[in-house]
Amino acid sequence: MKRTATAVWNGSGKEGKGTLSTQSGVLKEGQYSYKTRFEQGIGTNPEELIGAAHAGCFTMKLTFLLGEAGFTPDSIETNAAITLEGGAIMESHLSVKATVPGITPEQFQECAEDAKLNCPVSKALNMNITMDATLTS
Repeated sequence: MKRTATAVWNGSGKEGKGTLSTQSGVLKEGQYSYKTRFEQGIGTNPEELIGAAHAGCFTMKLTFLLGEAGFTPDSIETNAAITLEGGAIMESHLSVKATVPGITPEQFQECAEDAKLNCPVSKALNMNITMDATLTS
């Protein structure tokens, strides 16, 4: 299986602008620029997209692991904060809140740690990955 995305850029790094599109069409010519990446411009940026990919992949992997352990989550909410420092993406920090009936905190932490280490996006990222996982009732 292959998935594709396309970036188109026009102009210089600071004054130029670009668009990002995905094969599925969910993102079609989404705007990105220096301002959306390093300031507060309107549009997206690579770090935001990496965060979305990491949060989504981790959450799905956690759901599968919980199912294998005999649990069905009522809800899982994951936020991925991507840190860009010195021109390099340095860290992804996952903040996870989940409601999972019948699971112990220890069982939940074990599944969350497994998902953090083994979701495909975590495996692809060459950076420090940290996590806070909270079980709610």
